[in-house]
Amino acid sequence: MSPRSASVNEELRRRSRERLLQAAVELVGERGYEATTLGDIADRAGSARGLVSYYFPGKRQLVQSAVHRLMHRTLEEALEREQRTEDGRERMARAIDAIMGLARDRTVLMRQHMAGLLQAEGFVQCPEQQRLAELLRETAVRHGAQDLDHDYPLLRSQLMGAVYALVLPNVPLPLTTLRAELFARYRLDWELGVPPDAEAPGGGCGADLSRFFATGPTPGDQSK
Repeated sequence: MSPRSASVNEELRRRSRERLLQAAVELVGERGYEATTLGDIADRAGSARGLVSYYFPGKRQLVQSAVHRLMHRTLEEALEREQRTEDGRERMARAIDAIMGLARDRTVLMRQHMAGLLQAEGFVQCPEQQRLAELLRETAVRHGAQDLDHDYPLLRSQLMGAVYALVLPNVPLPLTTLRAELFARYRLDWELGVPPDAEAPGGGCGADLSRFFATGPTPGDQSK
């Protein structure tokens, strides 16, 4: 059996990392952060437990990266779906609905994510978080931001505040109320994006998330 090429090994490592991200999202959404261990995540991903530390310093970094991946890909899917538009108001509406749809449909996961962001370390600077930031910055630009260094952080904080209000235990604010506030702030018509009575980007809690994580068979895998 000939050894794998460097490119195949790199692809295997990438897919191994992807499986860990997907497993983290699934398990934290099902059980919560505290009840999910790194061993649980490795087992769900079909990886050796010691391999987790090769990709991530710890559980908090892994979970944040996983949720940022889900947010990034959900937002990307909403912006690029059929009937893609360059209109800045429609793109802003889709962005708001994508993030709020995740908070509504994956409440446990997003609640744990928000709690993690309140820790002293704050955001984990990972590729997933950076791609999410790029999409939100582009959305602010398309919407007409004149001062991106001011308008992008404000958009991010507005979305974080809405997510927090949606996932707050026992006293969450209604999605329609929060959406109306954000839409008024950005001067968006209610019919733009995905109104609350339509299916939200990201689907329901039971939706298959595999499309957001490249975990399929590796092309050219010579181990067979």
